Amino acid sequence: MLLNILINGLIVGGMYALLAVGFALIFSVARILNMAHTAFYMVSAYLIFIGTSMFNLSLLPSIILAVITTMILGVLCFYLFFDRVKEHEFAVMIIAVALASLFQEILLLTFGGTIRAIPHFAEGFLDIGGTNVSYQHIWAFVLSVLILIVLWIVLAKTKLGNAIRAVAQDSETANLMGINVRHIYVIVMAISVGLAAVSAAVMGPIYMISPLMWGQPLVIVLAAVILGGAGSIGGAVIASFILGYAESIVVFMVPGGSFLGGAASMVVMVLVLLVRPEGLFGVLFEEERL
Repeated sequence: MLLNILINGLIVGGMYALLAVGFALIFSVARILNMAHTAFYMVSAYLIFIGTSMFNLSLLPSIILAVITTMILGVLCFYLFFDRVKEHEFAVMIIAVALASLFQEILLLTFGGTIRAIPHFAEGFLDIGGTNVSYQHIWAFVLSVLILIVLWIVLAKTKLGNAIRAVAQDSETANLMGINVRHIYVIVMAISVGLAAVSAAVMGPIYMISPLMWGQPLVIVLAAVILGGAGSIGGAVIASFILGYAESIVVFMVPGGSFLGGAASMVVMVLVLLVRPEGLFGVLFEEERL
């Protein structure tokens, strides 16, 4: 059982991290509390389903088209909605929830409430110390880690990353230094939504898809971002693995634990915040962002 918990927690934490980092990134840089983040994840999952099941495309082209389309949709939503009210965090949050609900209703009207499936990257299982782990889970973990590493390289080692970090730390000063802050916001929004879209390709084949699939991941994402510390990308990653292991422990050790994963995440988040209200890696000063 211990090996099951170790392996499952690692895999689930990696997938949660990929989704949570996108949410944390746009909040850290543009202060946009994008409650529709997991709705973009849902849209991407359905676009992959449309490509593979309705247009008979192979999985990889479907994923590429879905990610690109979702990123374009995210940028359009930024220009049409978020950019106009981004100084008002509560208004942004309400608009984001409204957008998520709109996406949900459109998908319900189009596809109904039936649960759908996305093809797996690979079929079969790998035996690890007597524990069968599906190749899909292994692929999901590997892809999640690779994407997170690429994102870290972009943020830490490139000119674009320097500009993004400068805007996150102080947008007014960055603007005075010649950085087009609005342009950076758009790029970060595209990256954030792109991470959500890729998460659909990683997690969709494992968890199935439905027009209500955005709600439960949103709880996990919020828990990871708050637990890690709002504004901390690294904190979101570490918190995602903590929540992944908390969920795995509950699933394997508590009867009916598969229905209590979200509750376990909330309990862990509350316990940590009672001790450290700013989160594990909370931002105490603006210059600490990212």
